[in-house]
Amino acid sequence: MLLGAPWGRCSPGRCALLLVLALLLDALGLVLLLVGILAVLDYWDFLIYSGSLILLFSLLFWIIWYSVNIGLPLEKLDL
Repeated sequence: MLLGAPWGRCSPGRCALLLVLALLLDALGLVLLLVGILAVLDYWDFLIYSGSLILLFSLLFWIIWYSVNIGLPLEKLDL
């Protein structure tokens, strides 16, 4: 157990679609980046640049997903 929390209570948060998009873009960007670095191709620079840009967009989805999942009690909002 991690810090006393039960294993079965893990959830993706409020918006699972953003989490899935972030994970897919991470995987795609990493694959393109590694293929561009390790494979001997004529268009290796395109793969490196596109993989890096996809990883950048993935970071935006991670930030949005994290921001959506911040919980704040209504008492602290001072409405």
